Amino acid sequence: MRFKQHPIVIALDGTSASGKSTNAKRVAKAFGYVYVDTGAMYRTLAWYCLIKGVDVHDAKAVAALSRKWKTKLECVDNQVRLLVDGYYPEKEIRTAEASAAVSHVAAVPKVRDWMKKKQRECIQFGNLVMEGRDIGTNVFPETDYKFYLDAKLEERTARRSADGVHENLAARDQRDSQRAAAPLMIALGAKIIITSNQTPEQTSASIIEEVNKRLAAQK
Repeated sequence: MRFKQHPIVIALDGTSASGKSTNAKRVAKAFGYVYVDTGAMYRTLAWYCLIKGVDVHDAKAVAALSRKWKTKLECVDNQVRLLVDGYYPEKEIRTAEASAAVSHVAAVPKVRDWMKKKQRECIQFGNLVMEGRDIGTNVFPETDYKFYLDAKLEERTARRSADGVHENLAARDQRDSQRAAAPLMIALGAKIIITSNQTPEQTSASIIEEVNKRLAAQK
């Protein structure tokens, strides 16, 4: 699929359990854009390290694996998936083991280089709503549609627990924001949205309204 102009990318960055996935899906559906969960891509590599017996704390070994694994992007039902050897590990990447490993894998600079290239390839599928931690700062810094979601730590922890996941989010936030390669930070020009005490309907409506405003300004 070819486009006369560069596809639109709506970037939703933010902390863990701040509502990125829920709102990115709602916004993508509202605009008819393709949804991309970049965290799932990192989780896929974390899962692959685990099944291949690669120590996720060994940056060189993780980087080497990311250079060798056979992957492919596909778009199904307006969602991008990263396949490994033709397989999409949808359930496997959501386990506690993968969750514990992912921030270590994501901190490896060579992995982030590989992911940035792969994630930028997603525009082959058209206009995107892409969620992650460095979309507006590193993957698509040129986009005019940047958002940063956050919520109180106790609320984010409660959301994770409600999903049956028990994770030290404070430690995860610290690792993500202090890593040397593409740390979690607020992108220049991003609209900050605090999702505490907001429903997904309210948050996504706020994002959609702002995107429409910026789209209109581009005309």
